[in-house]
Amino acid sequence: MPLRVWRTDEVTPLSPHPNDPALPPQPGAAEFLTTFTITIPPGTPGQAVTNAEAREAQRAKELAGRGHLLRLWRLPEPGRALGLWQAGDLAEMQAIVASLPLDPWMTTNIVPLAPHPSDPASAGSRSWPVK
Repeated sequence: MPLRVWRTDEVTPLSPHPNDPALPPQPGAAEFLTTFTITIPPGTPGQAVTNAEAREAQRAKELAGRGHLLRLWRLPEPGRALGLWQAGDLAEMQAIVASLPLDPWMTTNIVPLAPHPSDPASAGSRSWPVK
């Protein structure tokens, strides 16, 4: 890649997430990348965790059905996941995350995404000359 001298690359293996809806993005909607880190408080009963995870899976299906949740992946570290979302703006995205049943046990980082000029999925994608 011609620009590699000015950037730093980090490769992280991803694995399937059980709540991944695998939906394509909708044109024109704002996209957000989330990183979730779940930390279950010590002493939390196992049944409470199981119930919260079941509610989380149901909520993920609801949000996918509304076009908000597009993709989910597990990161190699336990309790960590990435999500690709769509929302009207950052405030709506924050409200969506707050509505997740596991939110009280999660640390969440939300990154607004912008289109990249070399995105192959974009109609106006430009290709860099290969040397």
